[in-house]
This record gives sequence, C-alpha cells and structure tokens, in this order.
Amino acid sequence: MPAPLQTIRRPLLVLSAALSSLALTAPVALAAPTPTPTPTPTATPSSSASSSVSPTATPPANMSSVGGTRLGQAGTQVNLTSGVPVLPKDVTARSWIVSDAESGAVLASHNAHWRLPPASTLKMLFADTVLPKFPKTTEHKVVASDLAGMGTGSSLVGIKEGESYTVHDLWLGVFLRSGNDAVHVLSHMNGGVARTVSDMNAHAQDLQALDTRVVTPDGYDEPGQVSSAYDLTLFARSGLQKKDFREYCSTVSAKFPGETTKKKGKSVRGTFEIQNTNRLLSGDSDISVYPGIAGVKNGNTTNAGATFTGVAERNGKVLLVTVMNPEKDEHNEVYKEAAKILDWGFQADGKVQPVGELVAPKNVPQTSAQPGATATGEAGGDTSTKPSASGSAAATASEDDGSSGVGIALAVTGGLLVLLAAGVFLVNRRWPLPDLVRRRRP
Repeated sequence: MPAPLQTIRRPLLVLSAALSSLALTAPVALAAPTPTPTPTPTATPSSSASSSVSPTATPPANMSSVGGTRLGQAGTQVNLTSGVPVLPKDVTARSWIVSDAESGAVLASHNAHWRLPPASTLKMLFADTVLPKFPKTTEHKVVASDLAGMGTGSSLVGIKEGESYTVHDLWLGVFLRSGNDAVHVLSHMNGGVARTVSDMNAHAQDLQALDTRVVTPDGYDEPGQVSSAYDLTLFARSGLQKKDFREYCSTVSAKFPGETTKKKGKSVRGTFEIQNTNRLLSGDSDISVYPGIAGVKNGNTTNAGATFTGVAERNGKVLLVTVMNPEKDEHNEVYKEAAKILDWGFQADGKVQPVGELVAPKNVPQTSAQPGATATGEAGGDTSTKPSASGSAAATASEDDGSSGVGIALAVTGGLLVLLAAGVFLVNRRWPLPDLVRRRRP
C-alpha cells in the first residue's frame, strides 16, 4: 500500500502566452564580469564523497547557445531597463538561472550553460526518464545485486535486502532522502545501471539538454559527469508535467517501510518517517519555508558543492530557479541564494525583457520569442527583437497522468499568424501544482 503523505494538493490553472510586441527596439544588455570564485569547499556529501579533481573555477569562454546567444556568454545576463528591479548583489553561485516555467522565458542567468557536476539534482532526469515505466503499486523484492555498486558515502533511505517495496515507496526515497539505494533498485528494475544511464543520456538529448553527460544515475561524483543550470531547469520543467513527479517532489514527509520483525510468532513490518531535505520545502533552523514552493530537487557532493532546482508559484506566476555551487560557504547557502533569485524573479516577471528561453523537447514543435535563438533553440541570426504579429492560443492541454511523457501543448492560430509568428512562442497548458504553504508553519 502507498505510504501516507503529508501533502496538500490543489489544481491550479495557469495559462500564459509570451507575445512579441510591435516595433520593439533591441534590449539593453548588462553582462556583469564574472567574479573569481574561490576553490570549491569540501561539502558534506549528500549523494557521495569523491576524490575526483574539483572543476575549474573559471567558466569556459565558449559555452552552448541553446536557448539564445546571451545564455552562452559568461557572466550575468539580464536586461536592466527602467522599472526592472536590481538583481541581489550577494549571490555567489558559479551558475544560476531563473525562468518563467510556463512561457519558458529566461528572466536572468549567470553562466547558464557552464558544465558542472550536478550532484543529486541529476535525479530529476533519472525520475523523468524512469518514472513513467512502472505503476506506483508495483512491488519489488530487493536482492543483493540491486544494492551493489553504490559509491562510498552515498546518501541512503534505508532499503534492506530481502524486503519488498512498492515503486511508490522507492520514489519517495529518491525524492525525500535522495536515496542512492532507491535509485539503484529502480535502475535494476529498469534493466540495470548501464541501461538506465543510456536511457537518461538519450532522454537528455530529446530534451535538448546538450550540456549533460550522465555517468551514474544517482548523481554520485564521477569523472565526466556534468550538467548545467540550464539543463537542470529543462529536467525540472519536463518532470513537472507529470502528476506523480509533482507529488513526489512536493512531499514534505512520509512514512517509509522498515524491516520485518517477528512479534508473537507473526511477521510485523515497521515504518519510520522520512523528511524532504529540500529546505525551501521543509524549512530549517536558519531558513523558512519559501512561500509558494512546490519542489523540486537538491543535491550536494564534494565536486559539485551544493546544487538546487526549485519551482514556486505566486499570484498565478510559476517560476523555476536553479543554483549551482555557491562560493559563500554558509549553512543552507544554496537555498538562501535560490530564495533571493526567486524573489527577484517574481518582482521582475512581466517587466524584464528575457535574455533567452527554455527550449521545448525535440518532439514538441515551437517557434522562439527570444533574441538570438532559432526555432530549435540554437543560436543564430540577428539578436535584436524584431516586429511580429500577436495572437491567442485557443487549445488547452489535458493534465499528464504521470505515464505519457512531457505533455506540453503549443497552439498558434490563423494561417497568416503562422507565417508571421517567427519570434512568437505561445504556451497554453494546465499546471496543477501542490498547495504546500497554507497548512504549514510560516
């Protein structure tokens, strides 16, 4: 039976259309110089500890331009025109990005395509790849080989050989406790770790997450395993289209199956409570629950430092933020910086001209509204904003049931609009997000 959840959910209907206006002039750009970060501090491992060499502290001169040319440039990218609030000055992350989850508009970024170790935020891609394959009620009895090959110091939820767990239990272990043991069990159910890694790399390509190379399905530090703030945001955006993904990543605490013991000649299965380690969701001594937070995933390894992707809703706006490896070495710093960036994003949304976009998966047609991006999201052409026609989206996509892929609906109406709509990206879909704030302490 599924473990009971302490999650309150409500449907939220959010419709958005990102429309180009007529005869706009080219946006004013601000590209702040990149600060010189200090070497990565040794972090208490969440996915792993590793002896691999830490990544370079300087972003490469040439990065991917998927989503727009500005996103491939080093340093901070934002259009600070009149009425746009100033970015928080004390954000020290090597890389970050904040975007509108519905329209895909990137409001601001810093080294968005810098390929860095992702830690357990890579589990978002794992979940988006594997979650649709097994019904949540499926039971699996764990054998020794399921738990083999985990890295030293891996974060664990406490899965025991010889015990049976539902798929629902296993996903709670993945999202709440970042359990590498749960990841390995699910990977073996999927045909093995190597097969799962191959599936994840293929799915990353389908999502146009071209900065990502998967070596381990759990995010454990391994040479060559990299992603980017941009790609992690794509994984979250895709995963959040799935009802089950939303449920798991937004669950604050749950009962997890323990060991079976004998009492008075009868077998009794105990349970223990697990809590989500996403501190914007569960809170901590030095940080409050973020208003409107609805997931997604955190991580921490020696190489990656602290990483985090979050989604939050406020006044009908849904924003995604990803923060990778803050230089400032303070408790819960990654969440504090993510909260500051989200605050800015909610203040700036609707006022700031985007610097790029989150591209759609390859199997979803789209045209682009962002400077420097073509219809496929690759950079090219004039980077100024050009006049274009406006229109309305009429179709609404039904909610994904957690087993049928991305489920993003794009609609462009009118034959003439189709001809003139280069530069117009219309999104119209249903995003039921959990209500995680009203019944919890502030």
